[in-house]
Amino acid sequence: MGTIYYKTESDIQKIRESSLIVSKTLAEVGKAIKPGITTAELDKIAESYITAQDAKPAFKGYNGFPATLCISVNAQVVHGIPGDRVLNEGDIVSVDCGAVKNGFYGDSAYTFKVGKVNPEVVQLLRVTKESLYKGIELAVEGGRMGDIGSSVQNHVEKYNYGIVRELVGHGIGKSLHEGPDVPNYGKKGNGMKLERGLVIAIEPMINMGKKEVIQEADGWTITTKDGKPSAHFEHTIAIGKGKAEILTSFEDIEKIEAAQFGA
Repeated sequence: MGTIYYKTESDIQKIRESSLIVSKTLAEVGKAIKPGITTAELDKIAESYITAQDAKPAFKGYNGFPATLCISVNAQVVHGIPGDRVLNEGDIVSVDCGAVKNGFYGDSAYTFKVGKVNPEVVQLLRVTKESLYKGIELAVEGGRMGDIGSSVQNHVEKYNYGIVRELVGHGIGKSLHEGPDVPNYGKKGNGMKLERGLVIAIEPMINMGKKEVIQEADGWTITTKDGKPSAHFEHTIAIGKGKAEILTSFEDIEKIEAAQFGA
């Protein structure tokens, strides 16, 4: 991954603005997720919403990616291309979204339930989301990159889940992907020192089964090798003193989920 750029307060404010557009986009998509909808229809909702905010989809055209969202269903981990796939009751769907406004990027992902989902899979989603916040808790000035990864790893390995190794979080700012890499595994006290002005995307990708993944024939979609479900949650955050600043938000999504599922 690329160079590491430290951000000013004004840069962080701009990243926050892009990040909130991404968060609202994910909530718009969340409202529409139900059995019978296609992933291409969800992509259209996202593109319209982002452009209406005077922003641009970050993924469309990125290294040739053809769509606004990465939509990955069930055993697909990340980078699924939206198309005519229809969502069915019991599916889970990871929606990853990025937007750029005023020259700065925001990036976030959420794994949604489609109707009633198997309790084992619901647990995978809960634990993966918890692991994201466990990592964020240690994204503080003076800590080390390994603190974040080890915190994610310790939480999910209690459940014998597999942590994808080939894909990691990343720095973000004027580019969608900057340095440093932010792995979801590691040793406490190892890795680069976390300093004020560092803005990163933390994104656990956690498999219900083994950690191994394969790339599908489309050249983009990453899928679990054993065909078991995978979950993905991502926040863009700024390293803070004593506490990280979360620039993206799941608040609107969680309100929609509570209304849909009463939980």
